[in-house]
Amino acid sequence: MPMLSEDEDLPAAGPQLALDLGHTPSHDLEDFLVGEGNELAHGRIMSFPHWADPVTLLVGPAKSGKSHLARIFAERSGAVFAGVHDLAPLAAEGGRQPVIVEDVDSLAYDESGLFHLLNQSLRDSRPLLLTAREGVAHWPLTTDDVRSRARRAAAFSLELTDDIQLSQMLVKLFGDRQIGIEPKVISFIVARMERSAAEAVTLVELMDRLALAKGTAITRSVAAEVLDWRLAAQDAGSDEQDWGGHDDE
Repeated sequence: MPMLSEDEDLPAAGPQLALDLGHTPSHDLEDFLVGEGNELAHGRIMSFPHWADPVTLLVGPAKSGKSHLARIFAERSGAVFAGVHDLAPLAAEGGRQPVIVEDVDSLAYDESGLFHLLNQSLRDSRPLLLTAREGVAHWPLTTDDVRSRARRAAAFSLELTDDIQLSQMLVKLFGDRQIGIEPKVISFIVARMERSAAEAVTLVELMDRLALAKGTAITRSVAAEVLDWRLAAQDAGSDEQDWGGHDDE
């Protein structure tokens, strides 16, 4: 389902929304919600520095917790986050300081730099954490050499697999905005929403904005109004031009 961008309004049928005052999501260890769909990935990060192999790959959709785990790993290991132009210089520099490369399956990274960094990591046992939305087989690589080395990574997936974990995610997202919400409202949302982490993020943002506009708490009525808007937009076939489309990690 298309996502509403931060600077767009809900459909005209709804009231004018208040400005988003901003919030800071927590990436603390205690705020990571462990469930059936991510417990192996979480366990891998928590087992550092006792890794049998140096390269780890976290695979999951937007908002599934890859960036959260990457920041937990950085805190535990002292890892440096690599920018899109840093891969080759880090490989040439050598050493064993852990490195994190997020969204490695994007076209922004230099494939040659990734090849050299993977080689150096495997050769020198340098801890390297990669995150991606898809498995190695689907990366836009042009050379088999890079793909074969990436496939040597220990790969772990992150998924939302049940209502409990989705409920926990909503509680955390509301908590990041300092919003308390009744369990019955969470249950109401989970029973009616699209099953995706990205949609959970969008719904929390829209419900927060609508509640601010109404000057009320996030009640079942506020939740129902936003859910109805989302369903109406889907039924009308609204495209990304109408709704926006960015979905940061």
